[in-house]
Amino acid sequence: MIQVVGTMFFKEQKLLIDKPRKRKTYQMIGGGVEDGETPLQAAIRECHEELGTDAQFDIDKFKLVMEFDEIATSDGKTPIHFYVFQYDGELKGTLSTSEEIEYFLWYDTEEKEAPLSNTLSNEVIPYCLQKKLIK
Repeated sequence: MIQVVGTMFFKEQKLLIDKPRKRKTYQMIGGGVEDGETPLQAAIRECHEELGTDAQFDIDKFKLVMEFDEIATSDGKTPIHFYVFQYDGELKGTLSTSEEIEYFLWYDTEEKEAPLSNTLSNEVIPYCLQKKLIK
């Protein structure tokens, strides 16, 4: 089973998500756990890769809040084990798009135009609403 991580950053009751260039849906900030990495190490690495070098965060403020199994949105058949971290702090600095990331979006439920990944729709957004992390 493939291990995947995602990190939730919040600002003004909105969740930071991104739109990879090669996907049609918005995703969590995150990606696969590489050999020899812990899920936390993978989450920190993915945040550095996806948010850009000018984004600033404290690695001591990552907290594991969810784990679940699902089928990968990318192919509809690969089983994955998903670790979701919550960042308990303010994301500082500037976000940078890249060859991999096309857009960033601070999401709340008033945003109707952004197509969301299954992970966001089925697991993360309901969790955020239940915990009153987003509006």
